[in-house]
Amino acid sequence: MEYRNPVPTVDLIIRTPAGLVLIERKNEPHGMALPGGFVDEGETVENAAVREAMEETSLSVVLDDLFYVYSDPSRDPRKHTISIVFLASATGNPVAGDDAKSVLTVDEQSARKHTLVFDHGTILEDYFRFMQTGSRPLHS
Repeated sequence: MEYRNPVPTVDLIIRTPAGLVLIERKNEPHGMALPGGFVDEGETVENAAVREAMEETSLSVVLDDLFYVYSDPSRDPRKHTISIVFLASATGNPVAGDDAKSVLTVDEQSARKHTLVFDHGTILEDYFRFMQTGSRPLHS
């Protein structure tokens, strides 16, 4: 019997003095997204988050908090993933690298104008609600 288990991933809400960091994905599915990616075997999720931030945005981040875990089986069209989402902070200007075609910083209003891939729009809306109310998301 072959077991098919969800794949662990990380995503980051990176806060900089200029705003939140979004990337334009170089690979499928194309579109705007939060920085992040797959956790490598033998790697902690915290190290994966720091590595992915550096690879995709050239930013050295500080992980400030664990935000939430997103596990809807349909969140990624490629396969069932579970994403551990971190709140992070960084200074400096992001520069696209690795899987990122481009990178930009946005404020809350500008972020809402972008259609994001995966469930990253939901993640950002949860974050904005958290910033207003202090209440963390609880999805069924």
